[in-house]
Amino acid sequence: MHHPHSTTRPQAPASARRRTGRLAGAAAALAALVGLGTLGGPGAHAADNPYERGPAPTTSSIEAARGPYAVSQTSVSSLAVTGFGGGTIYYPTSTSDGTFGAVAVSPGFTAYESSIAWLGPRLASQGFVVFTIDTLTTVDQPDSRGRQLLAALDYLTERSSVRGRVDASRLGVMGHSMGGGGSLEAAKTRPSLQAAIPLTPWNTDKSWPELTTPTLIFGADGDTVAPVATHAEPFYNGLSSRLDRAYLELNGATHFTPNSSNTTIAKYSISWLKRFIDNDTRYEQFLCPLPQPSLTIEEYRGNCPHTS
Repeated sequence: MHHPHSTTRPQAPASARRRTGRLAGAAAALAALVGLGTLGGPGAHAADNPYERGPAPTTSSIEAARGPYAVSQTSVSSLAVTGFGGGTIYYPTSTSDGTFGAVAVSPGFTAYESSIAWLGPRLASQGFVVFTIDTLTTVDQPDSRGRQLLAALDYLTERSSVRGRVDASRLGVMGHSMGGGGSLEAAKTRPSLQAAIPLTPWNTDKSWPELTTPTLIFGADGDTVAPVATHAEPFYNGLSSRLDRAYLELNGATHFTPNSSNTTIAKYSISWLKRFIDNDTRYEQFLCPLPQPSLTIEEYRGNCPHTS
């Protein structure tokens, strides 16, 4: 496991001594000094990974209802955007840690943004900008929802009031049901996406060998709308075996379990987004070795160790 404090302590004075006048060197020294000064606060992140945000994680920190960052939010009217239906942007209030990775989240068939809104503050408080969206209509199919997720990310990074807080090179997508199918479509269309998390996804396309985005698929053992045998499991099996991929089947769950606050969904989504959007290997411990069946996990499959 990566321990940022064990590396930053000796590095800080060394970095200070090796001033080269280059901005990168100064930034690395500052990051190390900030890490020392806060002793594990939100600003502490190792100089060798500039994308790390927040203190070293623990099981309790990724299961918590809120992470280390205070969260603000702003509403985006459907009248102010094109290509999707507007939504709500949740973001860390402080700018002291620089930019953050971002994720757009789509609701499912016949559903509105409110059905996935709990993910906004839950994920943003861990150090992400999160855009929960409405779709153009509630009956949009997965391919349309995929395009809308990408339109939302483009708005977020190019036009939104918080665009200066977002690192446009570190983006991901999530979605429920048809929105989950849409997250697969978005990753297929835009390979530069760093993470995809379909939640009890539905799609008529069952195989995704072309995806290069690290993908975590959530299924539910009691799903009768998008049964895992015909949706989540084939989607996972259809991903390249060379891809960083995982399948988590929720125990005692239904198709609509992702529509309300869920600790298992949150902890593994946070770990996946941190690991692949932020390249934060401090979260690898929660993904490898593979989680074992439990009261909330029926089954977990995946590749370990991760390659990217």
